[in-house]
Amino acid sequence: MCFGVILGWVIGVQQAGGRFSAAPAATAAAPGGQGAPAGQPQAPPLDEARVQSLMTVIKNDPKNAGAAVQLGNTYFDAERYPDAIKWYEESLRIDPSNPDASTDLGVSFYYTGQTDRALQQFTQSLKLDPKHTKTLLNQGIVLAFGKQDLAGAQASWKQVVELAPGTPEAQAAQRALEGITAAGHGATPPANPPATAATPGT
Repeated sequence: MCFGVILGWVIGVQQAGGRFSAAPAATAAAPGGQGAPAGQPQAPPLDEARVQSLMTVIKNDPKNAGAAVQLGNTYFDAERYPDAIKWYEESLRIDPSNPDASTDLGVSFYYTGQTDRALQQFTQSLKLDPKHTKTLLNQGIVLAFGKQDLAGAQASWKQVVELAPGTPEAQAAQRALEGITAAGHGATPPANPPATAATPGT
């Protein structure tokens, strides 16, 4: 049974409401996140009006960490991950205590082919909040698909199930755990998750 049935997403926390936002993982293989391989869907259009509005806010209030996060979210939603990284990093420079922004930064690193930096960023997120389930969920995904570390992925997902039973994160983690069991512990995952992504909660 193909390991790819386990899950088809990497989740961005997207601070506003903690909503889920997933993006095609095909860009993860291309540092810089530029373009899409043949046969892959095009990236969603960038909301230019929102970018300009947020840039105006930041120009008038350079220490507005929330606006910087929203700008990162806007670029993330358009799969402009290098730009998202820039603004998540800026938000964390202003407010380094935000685990949501830190986790979205880690996801953006993963989508630009920087697996190790993604995992390092998730470690930082968990220092801020050891029970941050979205970080643990994403950490498991990146361990599984970026490092082929199924044992590490299982450990992260089990924590999600234990910490937040019944939540969308726990349900996703449980499906992933069941997928590993169904596929067999010796299965080797592909380098990246499937390109089709589910977006619960949006």
